[in-house]
Amino acid sequence: MTLTFWQRIDKAGRNLTPFAITVMLGLLGMVPLRLPSFAEVAPSLTLMAVYYWSIHRPDLLRPSAVFAIGVLQDLLSGAPLGLHGLILVLVQGTVLSQRRFFLASTFLLMWVGFAMVVFGAAFTEWLVFCALNTTLMPFRALFFQALLTLAVFPLFAWVFIRIHRAFLQG
Repeated sequence: MTLTFWQRIDKAGRNLTPFAITVMLGLLGMVPLRLPSFAEVAPSLTLMAVYYWSIHRPDLLRPSAVFAIGVLQDLLSGAPLGLHGLILVLVQGTVLSQRRFFLASTFLLMWVGFAMVVFGAAFTEWLVFCALNTTLMPFRALFFQALLTLAVFPLFAWVFIRIHRAFLQG
């Protein structure tokens, strides 16, 4: 059976959902809030999205798209170009290597896995900043950013699950 024009448009829109959500969260994470020092510890919304979609729909969020999202994040935030692209692709590769385990596990184990990923990403970012500045940089802001990201992950995971069920499952 051939799909009609509108069915193809609908399918394309649904297939773009993980990418669009990840880009939207990346942009949302760049919105300046008038909270003191919040920008330094704002949760990494793109990391949460890449983690979730890499487990549940890796076919709809390719590494090239993940890298492009990270580069966009770098351009908007003033971070070294390619830093977040590299980190997000490393996260995606790590998660894909353990995908079967995460799919068969409970949410608690998925959250523990996310804890390891978010602290690994924070450590990698810290190492890159230290190497670029040729000095040891304080880790405190990245540590608290990782903690905040970990704390809000269940809320965002719940939203991702709802979107996944509404738009991406038969």
